[in-house]
Amino acid sequence: MPVLRVRDFEIHPGYFSTDEQAALVAELRAILAKAPLVQPVTPRGTPMSVRMSAAGEYGWISDRKGYRYEALHPSGVPWPPIPECLLTMWAALVPDARKPECCLINWYDPAARMGLHQDRDEADLTQPVVSVSLGDEALFRMGNTSRAGKTESVWLRSGDVVVMGGSARLAYHGIDRIRPNSSTLLPKGGRINLTLRVVT
Repeated sequence: MPVLRVRDFEIHPGYFSTDEQAALVAELRAILAKAPLVQPVTPRGTPMSVRMSAAGEYGWISDRKGYRYEALHPSGVPWPPIPECLLTMWAALVPDARKPECCLINWYDPAARMGLHQDRDEADLTQPVVSVSLGDEALFRMGNTSRAGKTESVWLRSGDVVVMGGSARLAYHGIDRIRPNSSTLLPKGGRINLTLRVVT
């Protein structure tokens, strides 16, 4: 399908086929068996509505100590490796970028949201962020490099991939809502979002 460009966000609809999505979900289940999803809280102690884990050299942590990357899961175990199919995708879509060091795994139940935010905890902000959607559809909102100004929204479907580079790298973005039962990929519903990043 044609690439969709919105505010410098590069959206690849249906990048992963149905079979590829199912295979990736199986790999994610094995990852989460070793590094289970956790319920993060903000530095103020407010629970987030998503649950998180990661793969790669680093995982992103949010707790009362702040936002940061850590080399170990909160249980003390190393993060499992990033699935090869995601590394292949990265090399195909952002060939000039360094190899990703983190694949953040976000689990959204039907009520989960992600407010407008910037991804700026990485050391090299010239490197892109690549996002993969699996499961139920999500309303993805894209803004500017400040909170002010108009935003645009698109529905992301299972298998879609978003590349955030250029001016989109530091643009505010978020998930306003999930469309329950819009995908049959995950037996119990919900959405998985994977974001690959260069950390160092």
